[in-house]
Amino acid sequence: MRNLGIVALCAALGGCASSAADISPAYVSPVAYQSYTCQQLAMEAQAISTRATTLSGAQDKQRTNDGLATAAAVVIFWPAAFFVGGDKQTAAELAQMKGQMVAVEQASNAKKCGIQFQGPRPPGT
Repeated sequence: MRNLGIVALCAALGGCASSAADISPAYVSPVAYQSYTCQQLAMEAQAISTRATTLSGAQDKQRTNDGLATAAAVVIFWPAAFFVGGDKQTAAELAQMKGQMVAVEQASNAKKCGIQFQGPRPPGT
């Protein structure tokens, strides 16, 4: 019985959601934004930023929930480990949004629009 609990704990720890800050941007070609004007780039940057903020909050909430389920599995009830697993869809969409942020910034730099996203830089940028 104890070995089963240890196996469940290891599985739970391996499936925890990543922190939003740890998710690297997916590659998005800046070519998609070459035809945009500076005003269009600014509007796109705002939309991407809003969506990325929402996804970051959802990802970090999932990470917290996974941590609580893991703690419950360790301390109270090992079957709680089966409720840990992260949200791969949210993480993938967040990586895509981060990639779009990089692409918009690159297009902005090429056009000398001066658009820069605030906050910590995504890993890999």
